[in-house]
Parts: sequence; structure tokens; C-alpha cells
Amino acid sequence: MILAAILLVMLPLLAGLINGLFSQTINKKNAGIIASSLMITSSVLAIYIFYCAAINNNILHITLSKWFTFGKNSVNWAIYVDSLTSIMFVVVTWVSAVVHVYSLGYMKDDEGLPKFLSFLSLFTFFMLALVSADNFLQLFFGWEGVGLCSYLLIGFWYKKPEANKAAIKAFIVNRITDIAFIFGIIMIILYTGHADFVGVFTQGEELSLITFDIMDYEFSVLDIICLLLFIGCMGKSAQLGAHIWLPDAMEGPTPVSALIHAATMVTAGVFLVARCSYLFEYSPFVLHIITYVGGITCLFAASIAITQTDIKKIIAYSTCSQLGYMFLACGVSAYQAAIFHLATHAAFKALLFLSAGNVIHGCHEQNIFKMGGLAEKMPITYINFWVGSLAIIGIFPLAGFYSKDLILESVYATPNIGNSMFIIGITVAVLTAIYSMKIIILVFHGTTNLTKNAFENAHEADVVMNIPLIFLIAGSLLTGMIGCYILDIGNVDGYFVNSIFNLKHNNNLEHLPLVIELLPLIAGVGGMLIGFYCYKNKLYFKIADNTKLIYSILYNKYYFDEIYNSVIVNPLTKISKFMNIFDQKAVDRFGPQGLSAATRGFAFVVSRFQTGYIFNYAFITLLAIVICISYFVFNLIRII
Repeated sequence: MILAAILLVMLPLLAGLINGLFSQTINKKNAGIIASSLMITSSVLAIYIFYCAAINNNILHITLSKWFTFGKNSVNWAIYVDSLTSIMFVVVTWVSAVVHVYSLGYMKDDEGLPKFLSFLSLFTFFMLALVSADNFLQLFFGWEGVGLCSYLLIGFWYKKPEANKAAIKAFIVNRITDIAFIFGIIMIILYTGHADFVGVFTQGEELSLITFDIMDYEFSVLDIICLLLFIGCMGKSAQLGAHIWLPDAMEGPTPVSALIHAATMVTAGVFLVARCSYLFEYSPFVLHIITYVGGITCLFAASIAITQTDIKKIIAYSTCSQLGYMFLACGVSAYQAAIFHLATHAAFKALLFLSAGNVIHGCHEQNIFKMGGLAEKMPITYINFWVGSLAIIGIFPLAGFYSKDLILESVYATPNIGNSMFIIGITVAVLTAIYSMKIIILVFHGTTNLTKNAFENAHEADVVMNIPLIFLIAGSLLTGMIGCYILDIGNVDGYFVNSIFNLKHNNNLEHLPLVIELLPLIAGVGGMLIGFYCYKNKLYFKIADNTKLIYSILYNKYYFDEIYNSVIVNPLTKISKFMNIFDQKAVDRFGPQGLSAATRGFAFVVSRFQTGYIFNYAFITLLAIVICISYFVFNLIRII
């Protein structure tokens, strides 16, 4: 089991290094065999680890080597596997394996395929290093690693200006929020003297008792630490305000979108909050913030998705919305429900993204209003979209039905804030069904809006792109039932009993009215009917005309980019231009350039005396003696 855990983490690193170092010499076929075979092996090992560590309720802690020492404590490179890590292993490796194999077909004509596969494998390795860390510093290593690889993957088609801008935008936004994350880790080390999870988590209650005042408000040290950690999570998981990089990331190849948005980078924030439940449970102030941020993000992103026309951006905002659901669950201490939804979401969201990749690959178009009638051209992709859509809507018995319902039931059962957040959650369930039906109706039904040539040439994806999706279909169908009936994942004393901490048990969950338990399903079915009626009968044009102001706000994504440009980007650009002029005209002119000019002038004057003639040097020597004698005579006369 120890060897299996080490190989599971290291095989993606090996694949990434081989394809990266030999990307110029290795052919695409061999690169694909290396990357996909090692990744598939890692995913098989993840199932074995899941059985040994999670099903049998064992915790595996492997110290690979000592990293460094501070004080009496040491920080190690380690692999820590408990029930939380093991489920993340399965999610990350299986989705990554599917994406690796899918990429062999999607990117077959791209000469940079070996380099692309190298980035995918390294991305997977950093995510595995993150979820298997036993300390905050190794976690931060993986955290920054996935950020770096996301930059490389989003900007992989670097000749496209939009891809470069999107990569830089994602990198900068995440670095800004990571500053808070760094400060949070620093505070943890300063106040606890530890960086490892065990040493920190055992002091959670003590940290909550250390208080100080900020503007006449009393905060505990733990509140500040948890808030800083959550701000870091907001960037990675694209929560409200830090979400602006997520839709732009669609400029990368579609397999990148599936990997980043389904199972890896964006879920890192949810994982961190669940892992640090031992801290967050003693900070109700921050949990309330998480609840509201998650709920608002959930509604905010779903409302934007309704009006978008790019198939990938609709799914991207759907991801943002579903992440809001997960943080909403974390905010009400339902970490188990959040991770459950993370796992189910990985399957059906990867299925939707890769199915969208099939559509784009088959008809070379991303605007859903320019598509239509593709069901007969792409019957397998059509079925895949239905499975993924029904799962995200939460239709029984697919995966989303179990995980989303558990979140909404946990929210409703929470005193004080439960009702308002529950209403938001149900509203989002309706919106989710509407934009899901929007894609299916406009892309696959009705009369096509593609050109005659484009429609005639539209085709189903290659076998190598469709076969891996079988595993995602199985995940969309089965993960909910496995989690609910076999793992008892929603029970605080069930699957996550040794990896997630709950300070209090929510007993209200056991006495919910039947209508509350059925309402998410009813909302999903109702949303499907609304979406079908509106888009089948083309009522969306009339609705958009009658609500121009609201439609404009939603279509332009609440003008967040424009606001950020006006408030942050443009002022900084003007300041930078002014500082550039000041640097050139003042600092350089009177600083380095002025000093160099003075030096050159002095050297020029001195060089005039270096003629090479002896009589000139004799004259200068004589002149110096005369000046010295005159000086002494003058002083002597003045004394007398």
C-alpha cells in the first residue's frame, strides 16, 4: 500500500518530466502512450488506495524526506492519506486519465501535443501533492504548482492574443488572493509553532480564545487566520469578486477546461476548507461569510449563464455556480455534503465539458445560436449531454440528485440563515435546469443555423474521444448512489468521521418535511419545462427584448470586468505611464544618466592633460610647485 501511494503521486510527475524534457524529439504517439498509460495506472492505484484507506478506515502517513527544520519542528515531504484524501485521489486521477486519453484525439493535429500532455501530467501531480500534504507548506507547494500549470495550459495556444491575456488574468487574480493565503500560513506558524496539520488543528480552540480589537470590534486570531485562508480559496475556486478569470480560461483547449473546472484547480479551495474544518468550526464569524459568499456566488453565476451564447462559457459559469453550492455547504458546516458534491460534480461537469469539446471539434463553432439540428449528426454526444445535464439538474437517480439535495437539506436545517439561503439554492436549481435545456435545445434540436458546408461536414467525435467518456457517464449515474447508500457520506459519523470535524451535529436533518426533501427535484423538473418551452418556441428573443436592462446586465456579467478596468486597471495603467515618464525624464536624466554624463565630462577634461609630451608634464609639475610655494608664502605673510 505504501508503494502504491508513492507511485500514485509520482507517476504523473514522471510522465510530465519525460514528455516535457523530450518534447522536441519524442513523437506524438509515444508521448500519448507514456502520458495516458502512466495516468491510467495512477487512477487504478487510486481505487486500490481508496479501498485500503477509506473503506477499511485506515490512515496512511508516509514521510518521503525531511524538507527543512524551524525551531524544534521539521517540515516533511509526505503523503498523508485518509478518507478525504482518498476520495480526492479517485476524483483527480480518474478525471485526469479521461482527459489525457481524450486529448489524444482532440489535439491529434497539434504539433505541441507532447508539451501539452506534459503540462497536463504536471498539473495532475501538483494537485495530488496538494491533497496528500500533511502540512500547510507542502499544500502551498501544490497550490502554487496548479496555478503555474493552469497558466501554461490556458495560454497553450500562445499565438492567440486572447489566450495569452486569459492566462495572465488567471495567474494575476490567483496571485493576488494567494497573498492572503500566505499571510494566513505565516500567522498559523507564528501562533502555533507548527506547520503540520496535526500540530495546528489540535490548537484550533486555543486560537479562538486569543483576541484583539480592530476598530472597536473584537476578533480572535483564528477568525483572521480562517478569513485569510478563505480569501485564498476564493481565488482558486472563483468565488464572487475573484471569479473573473474563470470564463476567460475557456480560451485554452477544451480538455484543459474539463480538467481545471471539473476535478482539480477550482475544487482546491473547497478541499482546503474541508481539510481545515478543525479550524473553521471554531470560527462561526468566517463560516457566516463563507455561507453568504457561496450563496451569492451560486445565484450570481447561474443568472449569468442564462444569457451567455458561448457553449463553453455557459458551462464555465455553471462551474462557478456549483462551487458556490459547495461553499454554501461548508458555511453551514456540511463539509461532507460539499465534498460529496465535489465528487459527483467532477464526473458530470467533465462529461459536459468534453461533450462540448466534441461539438466544437465536430462543427468548429462555439456560439450555440449558430448551431442547431446536431442530434442526428452527433447522436453519442447528444446522449452524453443529456446524461450530464440531468445529473447537474439533480434528476433522480443521477449523481446530482443526491449531492445537491444533501446540500440544500443541510442549508434548510441550519437555524437563522437557513431559509434565505435555501430559497437561493432552490432558485439556482431552477436556473441550472433552464441553461442546461438551453444548450440541448439550441445545439441539438430545431433547424440548424450553421452554414450548409459546416453542417454537412459536422461529425461525431473519434472513438478515442468518445470511449473515455463512458467512465464519466458511469460516474454521473453511480457516484451519487455509491456515496449515499454505500459510503453513507452525508453522515457526520460515516465515511469522513476521521478526516472532517464537526463541532455540533445538525439534528434538524432528521426531521425535515417531505416537501423540503422533494423541492430540489421539483425545482429541477420545473426549470426543465420552463427551459424547454422558452427555447423550443423561441420565446427567449421576446423575453430579452422586454427585459433589455436586466438582460444587458446579465449578458455583460454584471459589468465586473468593466468596473475592475475603471477602478483598478486604468488608474494603475495611468500611474505606470506617469512613473515611466518620471523615471526617464527625472530619475534617469539626473540619476544614472546624469552621473554617467558627469563622469564622461570629467574624464574628457582629465584626458586633455594626458598629451604624452614630456614638456607638458614638466610644465604641470612646475606649475604645481609654484602654487604650493605661493600658498605657504601667503600663509606666512598673513601670520607675520
